[in-house]
Amino acid sequence: MSALVVAVVGPTATGKSDLAVELALALGGEVLNADALQLYRGMDVGTAKMTPDERRGVPHHLLDVLDPLEEASVADYQALARAAIDDCTARGARVVAAGGSGLYVRALLDHMEFPGTDPDVRARLEARVEAEGSRALHDELARLDPDAAAAIGPRNARRVVRALEVIELTGRRYSASLPQHVYEVPAVQIGLDCDRAVLDERVAARTRHMFDRGLVAEVEGLLAHGLGRTAARAVGYAETAAMLRGELTPDEAREAITAGTRRLARKQMGWFGRDPRVHWLDAQDPDLVGKALALVAEADAGRLGLATDDPAPRRSLGS
Repeated sequence: MSALVVAVVGPTATGKSDLAVELALALGGEVLNADALQLYRGMDVGTAKMTPDERRGVPHHLLDVLDPLEEASVADYQALARAAIDDCTARGARVVAAGGSGLYVRALLDHMEFPGTDPDVRARLEARVEAEGSRALHDELARLDPDAAAAIGPRNARRVVRALEVIELTGRRYSASLPQHVYEVPAVQIGLDCDRAVLDERVAARTRHMFDRGLVAEVEGLLAHGLGRTAARAVGYAETAAMLRGELTPDEAREAITAGTRRLARKQMGWFGRDPRVHWLDAQDPDLVGKALALVAEADAGRLGLATDDPAPRRSLGS
């Protein structure tokens, strides 16, 4: 039987990448990226992508595999990620996946259907977004598929369009194609959490660090070659581009990035918090690596149940 995949998940700025490297070093493993934006070449500072030195010699998979003009696809990611797992397994390397893109983590680990697309239907729906606004289409989605609407925010026009496209093409609710909490790739998920005030300060510090590391120059270089819709709308990149166009002052851009990253963290916590299989650890725990390794050992021995069975359930971001 292949070793369980170790997946380090949770909100941004909790230290998932650092923990993944520590676990890979301890387990003889390699890291598999599960962050949608870190798939893109050249999007390094704004995604907090680890530098080669920070990776400490641990091989990393699915970093820098897309041009920023390309659109990331969950279906493509699933195929590439599972091929990477097969490659690691064949070489006897433990896979440690890390990332905060919930849909990508689920596509990696769970059974997930990918209904087809129709460019004409999508173009018509996208035109409606421009004419009517994404909230109007979200209201329509709420009538057709309340579960999907509850999971997709009204500002997420891309996913609203996709949900309505699937409903029109299949005649089924979009939520029926979403993954259930049942592993297709056996895994143990370790979630990192910390209280809200601490996380908010980590996010603010990350924003300052990105500007210090050259976020503005990175965005200038990317804009010179063009950005696709996904890359251009990413937190950090959209606000910096607006600053470069003179629409925001530098201080306003920093504030907008920090606020946007905090909203993203809340969204990620909501996504992963609904999965009863995630075992939560305090990101500030001085024995974080030891406790994470203990969870892996328990899972490997078949003694780790659902997270709801844990004697010490996770702390909430609101605590």
